[in-house]
Amino acid sequence: MNHADLTRFVPTSREEMRARGWDGVDILIISGDAYVDHPTFGPPLIARILLDAGYKVGFIPQPDWKNPDSLKIFGRPRLGCGVSSGNMDSMVKLYTAGRRLRKEDMFSEDGRTGMCPPHASVVYSQLAKRAFPGTLVVLGGVEASLRRFAHYDYWQDKMRPSVLVDSKADILCYGMGEITMPEIFSRIKRGQPLDGIRGTCRYLGGKESAAYKIDGCCVELPSYEEFVSDKAAIMRQTKIVERESNPWNAKRLVQWTNKRLLVAEPPREPMTTEQFDRVSELPFAMRPHPMYKGRIGAWEMIKDSVTVVRGCPGGCAFCGLVCHQGRQIVSRSPGSVLRSVGKLTKEPFFKGTISDLGGAAGNMYRHRPKDANICRKCHRYSCIFPSLCPNYNADEKPLMDLLDKVAALPKVKHVYINSGIRLDLALLQRRQTEKIIMENTGGQISVAPEHMDADVLRLMRKGKAGEFDKFKEIFEDANRRAGKRQFMVPYFISNFPGCTEEQANKVYDYLEKNHLKVQQMQDYIPLPMTMGCAMYCSETAPDGTPIRVNKGLAQRRAQRNMLRGR
Repeated sequence: MNHADLTRFVPTSREEMRARGWDGVDILIISGDAYVDHPTFGPPLIARILLDAGYKVGFIPQPDWKNPDSLKIFGRPRLGCGVSSGNMDSMVKLYTAGRRLRKEDMFSEDGRTGMCPPHASVVYSQLAKRAFPGTLVVLGGVEASLRRFAHYDYWQDKMRPSVLVDSKADILCYGMGEITMPEIFSRIKRGQPLDGIRGTCRYLGGKESAAYKIDGCCVELPSYEEFVSDKAAIMRQTKIVERESNPWNAKRLVQWTNKRLLVAEPPREPMTTEQFDRVSELPFAMRPHPMYKGRIGAWEMIKDSVTVVRGCPGGCAFCGLVCHQGRQIVSRSPGSVLRSVGKLTKEPFFKGTISDLGGAAGNMYRHRPKDANICRKCHRYSCIFPSLCPNYNADEKPLMDLLDKVAALPKVKHVYINSGIRLDLALLQRRQTEKIIMENTGGQISVAPEHMDADVLRLMRKGKAGEFDKFKEIFEDANRRAGKRQFMVPYFISNFPGCTEEQANKVYDYLEKNHLKVQQMQDYIPLPMTMGCAMYCSETAPDGTPIRVNKGLAQRRAQRNMLRGR
């Protein structure tokens, strides 16, 4: 590697560190994924933000978790370590819904498995404590967000305490962390206490717990001990966490665990458009580190795409995204998107096609409240379900304009939306939907009806029965007018809590009648912190009604095979 290559990435070796003229690092970032220097990948994004803030940052991807010396490449970090499992919860990344090891890890070189440990946040944090006794460890990422309170681990089939308890980390950053992580390390640098930082959790010591005042600014969650002894406790917690998820009116949450107190500060307010633009346009290399000679599937999937929106207003019961990104939508400015696309078109791998302009879904760009003050008082878990909030502005024009502007750029031949289309929003934005189908679909479009039974959809908090048929009519009409033959890729979930075999048959019968093949089917996985997980464990709907829950492979096999057999 020449000098330019040595300084193009956040340092991963002593050679790269010395090329920057450093004799050590302030912060060490440890990730469970291969190092792809791209804003879509969480740990590299945080590393870039901290580097931009003036810190000397080292990056160690997928260290040998059995050997503390694997973290000592740069010596002892002056301020502390940031630990993340990577872009996914490590258990989801490693194991299937059938609790079997996956055959491929798309976040590792050539899909190799075994590069990231189970419960990576715990393993890496303990490894850092062994490598650097007394160092401060900050947990972050999706896994930390989903496991910040007592939770159910599907693969172990047991209740676990907050990941802070097992990891021995000093503080946990939940949410995306672009603003929170610099504040944490700024306080560490100045020798200031870490209490009161929005978007963080701390596990207090015994004396501090006994002295802590639980007042009107706090809401007490069921204790970890209640979690273990009472299967209904997880439902009570989930309702409280959802109610206290709005950053403008949320209260501090506290939870007793082993006679010590877990304290979770209210969520961080979402970034502004200007902040989102800035972090998205930091000088990323936009590719995997040169240490890799093989293929990294996750990068291949997104290398020609640009993220334009953050957050999701849906509140679907099976999805963990809201627990991490939040319900509030933040969109990049058109100018920022165009600059990123312009940079992408100069990459040697770019062949003229923008594979995606999206985020959690492809049809939410620049959606916003009509009156922001109303949102500041809201306690709804969803802006869309069970009905669209009257204050929600699903404006279709901004995305239509953006697609046209990107398509007009030099070297851009095609612009596609591949993030998946929310059916409920697609029906509200007919002109935009028709445009995407006719001009911005590369032969097939991903849609997620999830199910065909009205009662199951209600439990999922996902649209209404009949929406897929209405979208199908729009899709076929738009293709006919465009003179195209394109295909829908419907996505369904089997074994969701409350779904009986009779209700699952409605999906099968619909597919048979309409001659559709399932290319995307997920056997339900109860992700920590989601309402679906609370339903799975408590065996009740949110209103307390008992529901049927298939547990164990034998019970789940019928629904799974019903769809996979097509």
